[in-house]
Amino acid sequence: MAEHKSISKEESYSFDRSAIDYIRNAAAHGLYEIRGMGAKRKLPTFDDLVFLGASNSRYPLEGYREKCSTKTVLGTRFAKKPIELEIPITIAGMSFGSLSANVKEALGRAATEVGTSTTTGDGGMTPEERLSSKTLVYQCLPSRYGFNPDDLRKADAIEVVIGQGAKPGGGGMLLGQKVSPRVAGMRTLPEGIDQRSACRHPDWTGPDDLAIKITELREITDWEKPIYVKVGATRTFNDVKLAVHSGADVVVVDGMQGGTAATQTCFIEHIGIPTLAAVKQAVAALEDLDMKGKVQLIVSGGIRTGADVAKALAMGADAVSIGQGVLIALGCNGETYYQNGAHHDASADYAALGTCAGFCHHCHTGKCPVGITTQDEVLEQRLTPEVGAKHLKNYLKTLNMELTTIARACGKQNVHHLEREDLVALTIEAAAMAGLPLAGTNWIPGL
Repeated sequence: MAEHKSISKEESYSFDRSAIDYIRNAAAHGLYEIRGMGAKRKLPTFDDLVFLGASNSRYPLEGYREKCSTKTVLGTRFAKKPIELEIPITIAGMSFGSLSANVKEALGRAATEVGTSTTTGDGGMTPEERLSSKTLVYQCLPSRYGFNPDDLRKADAIEVVIGQGAKPGGGGMLLGQKVSPRVAGMRTLPEGIDQRSACRHPDWTGPDDLAIKITELREITDWEKPIYVKVGATRTFNDVKLAVHSGADVVVVDGMQGGTAATQTCFIEHIGIPTLAAVKQAVAALEDLDMKGKVQLIVSGGIRTGADVAKALAMGADAVSIGQGVLIALGCNGETYYQNGAHHDASADYAALGTCAGFCHHCHTGKCPVGITTQDEVLEQRLTPEVGAKHLKNYLKTLNMELTTIARACGKQNVHHLEREDLVALTIEAAAMAGLPLAGTNWIPGL
């Protein structure tokens, strides 16, 4: 009788199924992968922190009977007209091109209803976006696609983008299937041809040139508009310092959990540092310059919940900015889309992309099953501005309610009074990155 031999299925840690699949695809095609959304790898997040609520040594506020302010002012350093928001939760820059015109209008409507700002993204400003947005931030990116001085003056603030958390050191992409006649016209590009944005601004090579550009932007807008400078989280301490020295009113730091419409997977997964680590470095830079409170800090990259918002503020941010969470609130990765008064199953459309709801990262294809990241005339009708704005408004209201609930539990009458002393870390890694004590101890790793 033959001896039975068991089949070994022990998987290699270094060459697991994912690594083997990557190598085989590279060998077969000689191309790197391009995709949308953010990092899929497990990273330290705000989930690794918890709040120390009030009890005997500190008194909480009583439910909804005692007020907790969420008013937020951005751009107080030099601008004649700082931005005044009802909540410290803003909408990140996402371009018309990566998103449909209907979605851009929905963002503006929702932001206006809850009293916050939205941001243009690459490729310029659409009339729908300006009309629907009470407070609109106009981005100045390395590509300068669609950059228009007249639109610049119509904006309420200007954001000079140096880098993005999903791809610091790299430029954006817009594949040809999303370069529609309207997108091409706004960006002065040929229709249907892949577009690759520059990775650095064409008219400067360092912080001295950034200072010149900020001065030019102030002069063209009569020193009215706050000037933001956005950096992808890498060498955050020095980058924030240089932005402040160059004259920024507001610094935006985007951690590596931030999303994108399209870039190389190797960027998304392997360049940059987590938002949790970046916040500490950014705040330290402002404190080192004695600019904390004079220059405002906006944190973005993987913000999902009101608890995330509260933790970012407690660590020293003045506001947060959200991109991927906004898209999911609109219906991104949903199983159905709402059209003509009824819900429709999107499973066949996901299957055509080789994926399913909850796992889709195919923003770059322009074939979004729920009509968000598309320029297709048929698909974009799967999300109307009215429906999208309603869902996004509900999401932003929920985040703000969670934020104030946590602030009250910590005894704060203003969400901006949340402080580092209210937080502890659950892991040694998070404690070291955030500079917070490990829960139940006074120990901060590295000190």
